[in-house]
Amino acid sequence: MKNFKNSVLLILLFLVGQVTMAQFASQKKADYYFSKFSYSLAIPEYERMVKSDVNAEYAHQQLAECFLLIREYKKSIPHFKEVINNATLPTDYYFKYAMALYANGDLEESEEWLKKYKKYNKNDSRVKRFLKDGNLASVVFNSRQRYEVEPVSFNSSDSDFGTFRFMGNIYFGSSRREVVDGDSYGWNNEPWLDIFAVQEDNPLSIPKRINGNINTKFHESSVAFSTDYKNDTIMYFTRNNFYDKKEGYGVLNEINLKIYSAKLVDGEWKENSNLRINSDYYSTGHPSVNLARTRIYFTSDRPGGYGGTDIYYAEIHERGGIQTPVNAGPVVNTEGNEMFPFINEEGKLFFSSDGHVGFGQLDVFSTISDEDGKVIDIINLGTPINSSSDDFAYYGLPSGLDGYVSSNREGGMGSDDIYKFKFTPSLDVEGYVVDGVNNKMLDSVNIKLFDQITNTLVAQTMTDEHGYYRFPVNRKTTYMIEAVRKTHPHKNIYFNTSTTAKSQKILRQDIVLEPVLDLKLLAGLNQIYFDFNKSNIRPDAAKELDKVIKVMNVTYPDMIIKLEAHTDPVGSHEYNDNLSEGRAKSTYEYLIENGVSKDRIVSYKGYGKRMPINKCTSKLDCTPEDLELNRRTEFPILQIKKGISTSK
Repeated sequence: MKNFKNSVLLILLFLVGQVTMAQFASQKKADYYFSKFSYSLAIPEYERMVKSDVNAEYAHQQLAECFLLIREYKKSIPHFKEVINNATLPTDYYFKYAMALYANGDLEESEEWLKKYKKYNKNDSRVKRFLKDGNLASVVFNSRQRYEVEPVSFNSSDSDFGTFRFMGNIYFGSSRREVVDGDSYGWNNEPWLDIFAVQEDNPLSIPKRINGNINTKFHESSVAFSTDYKNDTIMYFTRNNFYDKKEGYGVLNEINLKIYSAKLVDGEWKENSNLRINSDYYSTGHPSVNLARTRIYFTSDRPGGYGGTDIYYAEIHERGGIQTPVNAGPVVNTEGNEMFPFINEEGKLFFSSDGHVGFGQLDVFSTISDEDGKVIDIINLGTPINSSSDDFAYYGLPSGLDGYVSSNREGGMGSDDIYKFKFTPSLDVEGYVVDGVNNKMLDSVNIKLFDQITNTLVAQTMTDEHGYYRFPVNRKTTYMIEAVRKTHPHKNIYFNTSTTAKSQKILRQDIVLEPVLDLKLLAGLNQIYFDFNKSNIRPDAAKELDKVIKVMNVTYPDMIIKLEAHTDPVGSHEYNDNLSEGRAKSTYEYLIENGVSKDRIVSYKGYGKRMPINKCTSKLDCTPEDLELNRRTEFPILQIKKGISTSK
């Protein structure tokens, strides 16, 4: 029988899990857009989830954040209101809600939620930094760390940067002196850059300069692959002003950067075109082409910009011609330097800047666009993508979860190094708390989350009406969950997120609690009163006994009890024995008459004043409260689960 009960519990949890999995599968498309910064595309998908009531609470959370990020503050507030008072909501949403209210002009209410957030997050220095500098989108995005980075195996002791994946290879610029011949570049005393390729998924692969006439005695780097109108592959790359074996000089006798194109001919890359957007008198470089092959983005210090170098774009004619450059505008460009644009498959622009508020020098940013595709704000991608040094040449893989970034941060192998990053979605632990006897979900269970190493309370919540709870947790951390309910003794659950897959968003921890063997607690009984010198059941006592009936017939239908009635010490033994016996009998009869089977109450007995629960002996040495404590009806539980007897 025990095995049968366990099987029922496992099946129940399995079915609940299947429903949960189906719900999360339905949001896959919305989460995909969200992870790729395409918030305007994610919004209608989350709205469909709300309309069809599929994981609606989660959808409201995401919609609140989406509207906040695209600066539709007023539209975010109703979605915050749907979830903000939920006990299972991560506390970072208090801050986000406060920011939405602040942006909407609701300053007093904003301050209230900000104080509530600070109560749980006293040392959030990242939020303080961005709040001071006023970039709301970056505050929201950086409320949790989202990336992990590690250096690639093919870095050298010189400069390596600027990646692009094509046909299973990673193409990048490098000045590795063991391969690159010729003079050193005076700026950093390293060899001039060439374009290399290395097999992406082979750690033993050795980088090699690409075949053809692309690499010269000058700098070549920052490649981007696309196709022409014949669907032939084109490589765009950056090089100093050197084309057709001829050098070009600016007014100060400098050799500026230009973007060239090349085609693959018989296994070799051959330079093909000097783009018309180039000039001898300013630099143009760092190309990136959108998926549709209709627009090229690039960096330039041409006259008329906002600062040192700006991000520009130009339309690509269907026959391949590059049209007139357009400045990306003041939301992107500053009086500082913006460079290394990258456009992902959804048309989202990433770039590096030392003009926007950041963590150090050059930082990587993403743009936020409205429903019409207009750029309305930028996001600092935060640590560890960005550091106190230069971080640049962001390149995202089509998955939207990983890619490459270049940096001269401390601890690198060369002057510039390439790092692979992986977008790590936030991790939550969730579960259902279940009664170990009847397999029913338990609401109002107090759930506390502790960091097991520091022994500090991380978060606290209550299960909802379905017995569900959810917490945000960090990766590579050891936790303890403490679950306790008045009707169920506390239980500790231990888990570790060190081995949790980076792509995993939800960690499941269901909890089974055994009920206390105390019918008063299980039924939530108040004192059962009888009139003086009487044993009949009063209306108020009947309400309490109805609770006992519900527990025995509905909650725990296998429960078996006995009945005991007790009196205070006032009066003789004979008087109190008869009075308690009458009250025990009246209680027994009421339970039987109202649906409890006789075989589930094995006995009823009055004990008079023989079993006091305190030291009261008479009215002289007892307070009225002490006397009342002894006037009681007890329901000792003999069995709560069929086939298993208690010790009582």
